[in-house]
Amino acid sequence: MSGQIAILATAILMSTNGLFIKLLPWHPMVITSIRSFIAIFFLLIIRVIVPPPKNVKNPTVPLIIAAILFVLTMYTFIIANKITTAANAIVLQYSAPIWAALLGWALVKEKPRWENWAALVFISGGLLLFLRDGLASGALLGDALAVCCGICWGAYSVFTRMLKNGNPADALIIAHIIGAAVGIPFIIIYPPSISVNSVLSILYMGTIQIGLASILLAYGLKRIRAVQAMLISTIEPLLNPIWVLAITGERPSPVAIAGGAIIITTVLVSSIIGMRRDSGSFENN
Repeated sequence: MSGQIAILATAILMSTNGLFIKLLPWHPMVITSIRSFIAIFFLLIIRVIVPPPKNVKNPTVPLIIAAILFVLTMYTFIIANKITTAANAIVLQYSAPIWAALLGWALVKEKPRWENWAALVFISGGLLLFLRDGLASGALLGDALAVCCGICWGAYSVFTRMLKNGNPADALIIAHIIGAAVGIPFIIIYPPSISVNSVLSILYMGTIQIGLASILLAYGLKRIRAVQAMLISTIEPLLNPIWVLAITGERPSPVAIAGGAIIITTVLVSSIIGMRRDSGSFENN
């Protein structure tokens, strides 16, 4: 149960990303780079306060691959958002559960259960309804990058599962080091304007929105299957318009609300079945 809650909390925190990118008058690559710089220090401080067990070691190859996949997820999503519609980027990114199901089955022998396959079908339909209007237009390159983002996000969850007997947070620290370094040229080319609001916003993004979310993500992926984690994470695109509604008053259409209801119901039912199965109420398959 704690794994599901951790992934749900991760999705809630990450859902504020789009809102703060809109509020911050900085280049998206600059935001991502500085956010990663702050996240590095935040994660290292947490590591000092709560050190991992001394006898725990991560296998090197999955560790490096997981870190690279997380970086690619961050940057392909940002670039996709710049050259295609936000709706296209979100819908195509959340093909991630499909890739997590297939790769998890192939690489870590986590065969998707019947509730996972059923959830994939219902969530796909719900996302199409929820973001139907945004699918009418978009750039081919941006859409392709969004698909790549979904593949990377799903694959990241699988390679992190390979670290479940180690310390998955190490992959996130490495990822943020790479992510921060990649964005340095953009900080030079597009120097950020400094104000109280911008400083507070980027501090929140670095410590809470991505820093704390990264810790919760690593914790959750040690405890539940990759495909279940990705299914729960589909709550994230639903929360983005809620934050927008709270700030701007923009309301989703009735069709979008229906799609959102399908996704929320599906995630809840799938998570409850998964928790009951893990507690022994269902026979493990």
